[in-house]
Amino acid sequence: MKETILLIEDEKLMRITLEDALISAGYSVMSFENGKDALEAFKGNPVSAVVTDFRLPDINGNDIIREVIRMRADTQVIMMTGYGTIKDAVIAMKLGAMDYLTKPFALEEFLIIIDRAMEFKNLRLENRRLRKELDKCSVPSGIIGESDAILGVLSLVERVAPLDFTALVLGESGVGKELVASAIHKQSLRRDKPFVKVNCAALPAGLVESEFFGHEPGAFTGALKMKPGRFELADGGTLFLDEIGDLPLNTQAKILRALQEKEFERLGGDETIRVDVRIIAATNKDLEEEIRQGRFREDLYYRLNVVPITMPPLREHREDIPELAEFFLNKSRVKLGRNLSISREAIMALFEYGYPGNVRELENIIERCANLCVSDIIRPEDLPPFVLKSEKTSDSLRLADQTACAEKEHIERTLSATQGNKTRASELLGISRKTLWEKINMYRIEQ
Repeated sequence: MKETILLIEDEKLMRITLEDALISAGYSVMSFENGKDALEAFKGNPVSAVVTDFRLPDINGNDIIREVIRMRADTQVIMMTGYGTIKDAVIAMKLGAMDYLTKPFALEEFLIIIDRAMEFKNLRLENRRLRKELDKCSVPSGIIGESDAILGVLSLVERVAPLDFTALVLGESGVGKELVASAIHKQSLRRDKPFVKVNCAALPAGLVESEFFGHEPGAFTGALKMKPGRFELADGGTLFLDEIGDLPLNTQAKILRALQEKEFERLGGDETIRVDVRIIAATNKDLEEEIRQGRFREDLYYRLNVVPITMPPLREHREDIPELAEFFLNKSRVKLGRNLSISREAIMALFEYGYPGNVRELENIIERCANLCVSDIIRPEDLPPFVLKSEKTSDSLRLADQTACAEKEHIERTLSATQGNKTRASELLGISRKTLWEKINMYRIEQ
């Protein structure tokens, strides 16, 4: 997409000359002879830089600078004047102008300053992108996404975290349930205490109780010394019981007692140990069905299900796929030392895939592509065959496809009604300009 320059010059010949020079240099130009019309156009259009004369029929250049910076602080402003003084230059720069040209000036000098402004703008954008990546690495949640579904989860996590309630995180495998548990702990009053994780499905059958409650020497063959259990290790902090639906019934009863009484005995010992532990459990199973089948204790379920948090499958928040893909790709950039990127066509192919393995599967796909692609750009042909097959054979009657089609048509109609004014269109659609730009790119809507 061409960079757009907003040009404000009341002298017609000068305006046409500068406009022609900018177009020849590859820029898109919006030109005006007065400040009022120019500022009105600036409100509703993406503009990379503003070039304005100091003396205009209605307002002066300093007023232009103030309004441009007020509306969009990152916009580059270049001042032109035939009445140049050091005082005017100092004022303009203090107000936020990037540079100052005194008429008459050579077109070559003018274009050099424009190019410099574009470089400065792009540098700012790159710095912002890098800061965003760093912020993602340090945010309490670690959960990537700006869809309504993910924002709803983050909002609930933020409300629940300080309250010390027991929480039950529900969702399919690979959706990021551990991230939710970690986010609750990091935003809680226990954040400086241990966060202990237990994968209940991976515990050896004969050592489940020992893992949770510890054991004394001689408690069983091979128990040569005292070992504290996970409850003891998590004292004062948070104990995350992942895949709790896989616990055997007899262990469930002992977990329930530890939750209710906040005490237990090590295996082979008779000393009662008291602990203060917050429990967060997670499962991909339907625990109510497990209760009906006699495989899960109803009393334990209600003890855990104080605050249920459901992490949605990736197919229900597909709009986060580009951001997730970029996040995982950046991890590969750092690991491999390669300047990797992903093409729009590859993103579209990823958007169509069903993700039975959810976010974890997307991460694996990106990591595979990063390691195996020949060039530094991941293209559709670099994606696993099953992703491309899914794209080609997808059923056009799928709800997701029909919803996406309807959304694209609605955005196109709204843009048409607003004559391409994206600010007004985003207001009518009830979404941010950033989200609108992402959807325009995602659906390849002509502008």
